[in-house]
Amino acid sequence: MKVSDILRVKGGTLYTCQPDEPLVKAIEIMAEFDIGSLAVMEHGELVGMLTFREVIHTLAKNGGSVGTRQVRGVMDDHPMSCTPETELDQVRPMMLERHTRYMPVMDNRMLMGVISFYDVAKAVVDSQNFENKMLKAYIRDWPEEETGKNESNFP
Repeated sequence: MKVSDILRVKGGTLYTCQPDEPLVKAIEIMAEFDIGSLAVMEHGELVGMLTFREVIHTLAKNGGSVGTRQVRGVMDDHPMSCTPETELDQVRPMMLERHTRYMPVMDNRMLMGVISFYDVAKAVVDSQNFENKMLKAYIRDWPEEETGKNESNFP
């Protein structure tokens, strides 16, 4: 299974912000749409990712306030990314190694979408459930032995 399969199921909605936006506005967008990340775009290109992790770290460092900070000051400006052709078996260890919950999907310099660890886990579970159904159907339709054969192992 490839990342493009997840994007196809997930749909094409992208949530973005700009690096010079106030952090509080970005947080409001994340809360309004119940999302954990925003792709940070500048001049049509991805320049970073803002996730709830960066927001929480900022709140912790500043006594529960984001003040007048801009997105640029707290975003991850070097997010790990993948392509639509990346296999899911490659994405899982990448996300686990870097503790990444959100990964931009890039086709050259174009942002195609963002996948979450939840999206990856759901795709794996859905794939396993499908495989289990196929195996159970195969077992149910197992050809029976021809009648008249001696079923005993003894002569």
